[in-house]
Amino acid sequence: MYKRVTLRDTVEVPPEHLADVTPDLVKKLLQDKLEGRVDEDVGSVVSVIDVHDIGAGAVLHNEPGVYYEAEFDALTFDPQMQEVVDGEIVEVVSFGAFVGIGPVDGLLHVSQISEEYLAYDEENQQLASRESNETLGTGDSVRARIVTKSIDERNPRDSKIGLTAKQVGLGKHGWLQEQRESRQTQAEAGDN
Repeated sequence: MYKRVTLRDTVEVPPEHLADVTPDLVKKLLQDKLEGRVDEDVGSVVSVIDVHDIGAGAVLHNEPGVYYEAEFDALTFDPQMQEVVDGEIVEVVSFGAFVGIGPVDGLLHVSQISEEYLAYDEENQQLASRESNETLGTGDSVRARIVTKSIDERNPRDSKIGLTAKQVGLGKHGWLQEQRESRQTQAEAGDN
């Protein structure tokens, strides 16, 4: 889930920038320091949006810069258990598909995609059903639910998020559209 939050952090302003400590400079320094990092309370910092307040600078012994505490707004991404997310397939492997959901990828294991058996088609980089001829490949949009998460704060790219698409209303967007159209056709046929 994306959230806009107000945070406080300390940023070092290098000596060459001390003559012009502005919100824009502090924002750039905060972006360099925080974007892509994970905070256990708010999740992954996607973007520093706005700097509200810059405190008085503090000089530390044997440190060249001046340290300023700043209050700012940031856009964060913090996936929640059971949350339904939309994403795009970024990679297909023999055991499932990796789905880009915000700044991290989630794994949609082959056993969590469909009730049908899906075989890995290495040549076309897709998972395919022999029964319904449905395929799932790179670039496809999917809707899934988060069922497991293990966030690595030191290296966010190593975080692991497990997804499922085996419930009603979840799966490849194309499949969901076909299901809606089929239900609509059946309802119209029942009205006649």
